[in-house]
Amino acid sequence: MEYVIELDKVTRRYPGFLLDHVSFQVPKGCIMGFVGENGAGKSTTLKAILGLISIDEGTVRVFGQKLKDDGRLREDIGVVLDECCFPEQLTVKQTNLFMGYIFKNWDSALFAGYVKRLGLAENKTVKEFSRGMKMKLQIAAALAHRPKLLIMDEATSGLDPIVRDEILELFQEFIEDEDHTILMSTHITGDLEKIADYITCIHKGKLLFSENKDELLERYGIVHCGQSDYEKLNPEYVKRVRKGEFGYEVLVNNRENCAPRSGSLVVDRASIDEIMLLLVKGRRMDGREEE
Repeated sequence: MEYVIELDKVTRRYPGFLLDHVSFQVPKGCIMGFVGENGAGKSTTLKAILGLISIDEGTVRVFGQKLKDDGRLREDIGVVLDECCFPEQLTVKQTNLFMGYIFKNWDSALFAGYVKRLGLAENKTVKEFSRGMKMKLQIAAALAHRPKLLIMDEATSGLDPIVRDEILELFQEFIEDEDHTILMSTHITGDLEKIADYITCIHKGKLLFSENKDELLERYGIVHCGQSDYEKLNPEYVKRVRKGEFGYEVLVNNRENCAPRSGSLVVDRASIDEIMLLLVKGRRMDGREEE
């Protein structure tokens, strides 16, 4: 398998926070969702990939190379960060001209097409836009220099469901070319369940998992049960447990084999949100919080 992004034991130390030996790969031609709670280290990881911050240990490679080794690689990367980076006094039309000086592959007509499709007024300045409109402007600009890789930090944040659906359509069109790849962080995991091929999750600077989305959702399940049924579960497949007033909520990583087939236990499918929540908030069967 060919990888577009490769992180190997990437570490960055800040006062009060440690991005701790994070390793994962993003296969070519896929959409990878990058999830975790606020402060988990998602933005730090993305900035490390883009070379916007230095790292203390480990290696980051994009298209098999370190970004700082070859500035030409940046032409092939479209970036949407959580804060708009365009000068606020520029209009959309002026932004089109401005970006043409930055990217050799800038396509003014393509940008204008995205602007029209996303409902952006050409003569409005950036400072007149809402957060959601600024995000759409960034997405249009990220796509208009025809990158091979899109890296996005909360790209659908601040957008209403209808506009988010439009944006997801753009991403799916982009990925139809198997030479294109997307890595996107988001809190809206429902979007990832629609379009992502892989899910990578970090918590407190540590990697929790990086897996094929369909396999993840097929394998993981939630069991709601009382004490007696809880004791029948196969400990090998119990990932996390939360005990509440009315019984147990159990995250299992093998829905087919976690409980006796003759029993009456119901194993529900788990959403990405539920998997994340129980991995972070639950305990192991032996009572420990961390593995």
